[in-house]
Order: sequence, then structure tokens, then C-alpha cells
Amino acid sequence: MGIISNDNTYQSCIDACLKCMQACYECFDACLDEENISEKTDCIKILIECAKACEIAAVMMSLNGEYAIDYCEVCADVCEQCADECSSFEDDHCEKCADVCRTCAKACESMLSE
Repeated sequence: MGIISNDNTYQSCIDACLKCMQACYECFDACLDEENISEKTDCIKILIECAKACEIAAVMMSLNGEYAIDYCEVCADVCEQCADECSSFEDDHCEKCADVCRTCAKACESMLSE
């Protein structure tokens, strides 16, 4: 169920995308405080890209946009890459972010078969 409509087949995926966006921004913020920040350049870049991909996918699904499923496909790919990068670090925030990214990727992939 959508916020103002009775039907939004995308709602669970929208929720997953918004949660992932938040996790990526929180992980980004935590990474900035790390002593080994220079080792995390690629991770920081993909965190921002993933957060924006999730945001855009959520917006397109909320609009019931013509290309919403295409955005979900891209989002799933970016989330998987972000999860792989984050899981290469042992920080608790990176591990948690990787888990949320994988969950979002699965939610987006499930939209591809709708």
C-alpha cells in the first residue's frame, strides 16, 4: 500500500531502496572518520553512487514511471557492487551496509520479474 494510494506494487522495493540510501550515507559518514580513509576511496565513491541510484529508483517507482523497472535493474547492479566493496572491510558499519545493499539488490531484482 502506498502512502496516498491504495495500490503501489513497488512499495516494498521503495522501502528497501530508501533504507539502503540511508545506510550508504551513514556508512559514508562513518568512513570519513576512519584513520584508513585513503584505503577506502573506492568504497566511498560507490557508497555515494549507490545512495543516489537507490534514491532515483525509489523516485521512479513512486512516480510509477515508464522506466521504473530499468532503474531497478541498474540499482540492483550498483547495490551488488557496493555490497562487494563494503564487505571487503571489517568495520561494523561497512558490514551492516553490505547486508542492507544485498537486501536492496534482491528487492530490486524481484521487480524485474513483475
